[in-house]
Amino acid sequence: MSNKRVVVITGANRGIGLELARLFAAKGCQVIGVCRETSTELTDVAAKVVVGVDVTTDAGVERLMAGLQGVQIDVLINNAGLLQDEVLGSIDFDSLRTQMEINAYAPLRIAEALFPQMPAGGKIANITSRMGSIADNDSGGRYGYRASKAALNAFAKSLAIDLKPHGIAVAQLHPGYVKTRMVNFGGLISPEDSAKGLVALIEGLNLENSGTFWHSNGEQLSW
Repeated sequence: MSNKRVVVITGANRGIGLELARLFAAKGCQVIGVCRETSTELTDVAAKVVVGVDVTTDAGVERLMAGLQGVQIDVLINNAGLLQDEVLGSIDFDSLRTQMEINAYAPLRIAEALFPQMPAGGKIANITSRMGSIADNDSGGRYGYRASKAALNAFAKSLAIDLKPHGIAVAQLHPGYVKTRMVNFGGLISPEDSAKGLVALIEGLNLENSGTFWHSNGEQLSW
């Protein structure tokens, strides 16, 4: 039986998720990647990949649970996400619903399904966005993304309270404006630099700072 920490990462096949997988693997952790379709880069670093997982459906979560049966999970990183844009006057409400399913409901589904497999000292890190901060919104737009990340923040705050008696800490982490496919590679920092900051925050997460909202650069963000 391995004594390595087990780190489960959703959306691990590319971008920030892949960089998180690489960093945790380099730290000697047993990384389990979760995705709809894997990549050769992920299979190179992950101890296991659970594929074909649609995190927005009961069947997808059941497939994930089957792939993780009997596994003690030390760190769960809800990273899978979707960014779409909407313009006032022609808002696509199906787009809003889809973003809510992926960005907010899915992390809650997964946390609820997997926390029984997490020991005291376990950690859940939700990759959110400062665009989910209502106080920080000074540019408008992005209705679905902002609302779904704000909902995720609210869910995670409740999770932090409800999981504290189990010894499980929860954090909301903003990766920064990262050069990934999600933003057509137009970001300001590399996935590698973002992931380094995120890993440092996850390593520093504990029951005392559980339920807080952080930028990957170490700045605490307002709700």
